[in-house]
Amino acid sequence: MPVTDDVEATLAAVPSRLRDLRHRRGFTLTEVAEETGIGVSTLSRLESGLRRASLDLLLPLARTYRVPLDDLVGAPPSGDPRIHPRPVRRDGMVYLPLSRRPGGVQAFKLLLPGRPAPAAGPAGDVVRREARTHEGYEWLYVLSGRLHLHLGSTVTELGPGEAAEFDTRTPHVLASAGPEPTEVLTLFSPEGERVHVRGG
Repeated sequence: MPVTDDVEATLAAVPSRLRDLRHRRGFTLTEVAEETGIGVSTLSRLESGLRRASLDLLLPLARTYRVPLDDLVGAPPSGDPRIHPRPVRRDGMVYLPLSRRPGGVQAFKLLLPGRPAPAAGPAGDVVRREARTHEGYEWLYVLSGRLHLHLGSTVTELGPGEAAEFDTRTPHVLASAGPEPTEVLTLFSPEGERVHVRGG
């Protein structure tokens, strides 16, 4: 097959990749537009194949979806198993993606900033980030600091070495419980699969 045919075939597959990836991430077109600065109409045309994909459009989408550019265009794997995570800042938090394939269980390391004083305890903990809901299931493990996990009207405090899991259809927010930053390892499954840990 000529090189030009390969390129056309690759570009033809981009719309469905973008649409599927957005659905798996639980984003609306409006949310992606706000995150990337790309207009909703442009995003819609990209996903329907009416707009040709270009680098200036794909790069911000790859950052927003936290996947390598290769995943958006379906480039063949290089054989290198190493991951080169790029931090993404959102809602005051830093996301470090630890997996690179779209779909299935996704792994992240989160860095949450410390909560400014004065602190009033869990009930008075004002969370400036808006609670979110979306399809899926999440498991998290606190590496350092102390975490307030807001699930609906309930606040649970977790320390280093503690883990939790929850259905992401429940309104939820993660926030540091104290003035120090909090590091969290999280696994997210857009399909709603629970994490199963087997003892040795």
